[in-house]
Amino acid sequence: MTMISEPTSPTPHEPRLNRALRKLIHTQRVAALGTLNAQGKPFVSMVPFAIEPDSATLVIHVSLLAPHTRNLLSDPAVSLMVMQAEAPLEPVHALPRVSLDGTAARLTPDSAAWQAARSAYLARFPEAEMMTRLGDFSFFAIKVTEARHIAGFGSARPLAPEDLTSVLHYL
Repeated sequence: MTMISEPTSPTPHEPRLNRALRKLIHTQRVAALGTLNAQGKPFVSMVPFAIEPDSATLVIHVSLLAPHTRNLLSDPAVSLMVMQAEAPLEPVHALPRVSLDGTAARLTPDSAAWQAARSAYLARFPEAEMMTRLGDFSFFAIKVTEARHIAGFGSARPLAPEDLTSVLHYL
C-alpha cells in the first residue's frame, strides 16, 4: 500500500478553500472520466490520475483498447470528477468534490512531456511501471480549462484559473 503524504501549501497565505482543494486532488487517486463517443453520447469511466506540476496538467495512462481512449482520440473534450471517499454515517451531500473540464492530448512516447507524465504517474503509482512499457497504453495530459469546487454542503464555487493553476503547480 502506497502512503500518500498530505500536500503542503506554497505560501502561508493560501486561501482555506484552495488548501482544501489541494488536499482533495492530491490525496484522491481516482477520478470519474467523462468522454463523448462517436455518436456524441456521454461515457463515464474510472481512471487513476496523477498531477504533472510543471505543466499543471492531470495525467492518465489508458489502454487503446478501452472505449474512453477511443473517445479521447476522436474528441479530446473531457470532464473529470474527483471526490472524497464516502464515510460511514456522514452525509453524502456534503462530500468534497471538484469537477474539472478540459482537453486531453495524447503524448508522444519518449518526448519530454511523455517523460514528465510518466515520472509523475509512477511517483503516484509505482506498481504501474510495467504497464508503461506496454504498446497498447498511452499517456494523456489533460489541460484543465474550467473547474467547480464543492468544499462541503453549501460551499460551492467556480475556480478562478489562477487558483486552479496554483493548486496543480504545487505538490
